[in-house]
Amino acid sequence: MALDPKIIERWHNSDLLLLGGSAGSFKPIYNAVKIFPANLNKAVMIIIHRKKNFFSEIEKLFADSSRMLLREVSDKDVINNNTIYIAPANYHTLIEKDRSFSLDVSDAVWYSKPSIDVAFESASDIYHERCTAVLFSGANPDGAAGLLKLRNNGALTIVQDPIEAEMSEMPQAAIDMKAAEYILTAKDILELFQL
Repeated sequence: MALDPKIIERWHNSDLLLLGGSAGSFKPIYNAVKIFPANLNKAVMIIIHRKKNFFSEIEKLFADSSRMLLREVSDKDVINNNTIYIAPANYHTLIEKDRSFSLDVSDAVWYSKPSIDVAFESASDIYHERCTAVLFSGANPDGAAGLLKLRNNGALTIVQDPIEAEMSEMPQAAIDMKAAEYILTAKDILELFQL
């Protein structure tokens, strides 16, 4: 399928790319990490539901396959272009007005820490239309409300087609809330990232 020129233009105008997912999202997010060029000219933030001891495996696998600098978020990190940031387990990751990260230890949202909703909502307040957000496969509705806030603030919002997602609940929740401007296959999402 040929991608709409509007989606391509908005992708190019984004300063931040948010990738959220849970069960079934590892493969499409990993495939995205592999194709990003070193000079993507935007920051990437990944929020995946996972257990604390699972991080080092993800970080190593992603870092070994990425042409961009990849690191786990630390409190007060300034957000830089051409860097992939992974939200750490057991914290919520927020974005401050000065475009730095802060880590929060408040209660889990949808049984998850990091919460995709929390990250998406805080990014929405700072980046508005200069943001692209993609919600992949997952087994609960985390991320849908955050994606809706992003859309309402002008961000480009995309969900993986629930028909092909390993777990359809997460993208379907976003579609049901009218948070998704575009519903794309993982293949089309990767195509967009290469344009």
